[in-house]
Amino acid sequence: MEEIATDRNPVEAAIEQRAKLFRGLADPSRLAILDALRTGPLVVHEIVERTGLTQPNVSNHLRCLSDCGLVESARDGRFVRYKVSSPQIMDLLREADALLNVVAEDIKACRNYRVDGSDGPPRRA
Repeated sequence: MEEIATDRNPVEAAIEQRAKLFRGLADPSRLAILDALRTGPLVVHEIVERTGLTQPNVSNHLRCLSDCGLVESARDGRFVRYKVSSPQIMDLLREADALLNVVAEDIKACRNYRVDGSDGPPRRA
């Protein structure tokens, strides 16, 4: 992961840090994993069952979420249980859902960021 320069203006550094957080949350697979973890700690195969993602995909995204401090893991016998690292993460996702209740149609119509992973408006043939 890239480091955020500490010799910058504190406002710029805070904005950059916030952007990194939201980039970490911007992937639909990572959001699905966090959503699955809302109910409590789960092992990888339980996350796979609840999300429909493949095991390698879940493992890769859990590593990303863990590296960013958004999930924690603890060994439980021969399994590793994953959980959301802070209640504020779930609060943030609930707030995002509440905001979507207000702006859902605009978000759906937004052509700048698409769920298929590409940024910007669709290209014309």
